[in-house]
Amino acid sequence: MASISGGRKFESALRTIAAKVSKPATLRVGILEGARYPNGTSVAMVAAIQEFGAPKARIPPRPFFRNMIAAKKGEWPAAIAGLLKENDYDAEKALDIAGAAIAGQLRESIINTNAPPLRPITLMLRKWFPDRVGMTGRDVGRAAAAVAAGESFAGAPTKPLVWTGLLLNSVDHEVTS
Repeated sequence: MASISGGRKFESALRTIAAKVSKPATLRVGILEGARYPNGTSVAMVAAIQEFGAPKARIPPRPFFRNMIAAKKGEWPAAIAGLLKENDYDAEKALDIAGAAIAGQLRESIINTNAPPLRPITLMLRKWFPDRVGMTGRDVGRAAAAVAAGESFAGAPTKPLVWTGLLLNSVDHEVTS
């Protein structure tokens, strides 16, 4: 933006910027409501279980979302301020660009989360159900028995948070005004 001098020109420029910025917009980034596994399970619910853990089910927390926020939140205000300026103070456009970038940071956090390691029962289930299709609660018991009997789960993917890729691919953003 060019420099502005003079009282009336300055006042007019401020009114123009204020009118553009006065259109509020909201950015949401994460696993949005519509994302579902083939069996209808909410991907957001599974993400929350992974994020915070489920002690009764012996699922430890894998805080991919909180870790990303802690690591990146300091960058966002300046980035959004720059995007507002670059996009002529169009909040929706600036937040859409920022949302795409933050969604990328969240995907990166999912990819980089490797601890705690998966339990042998989970690895057995991954071996038996590479795409999770058809797996039931009864299969968890069968997997526990197989592990206890010494059956090998070799070859099962060991990366936490990425079984079918649906969680990773469900990361999205939206801007509403």
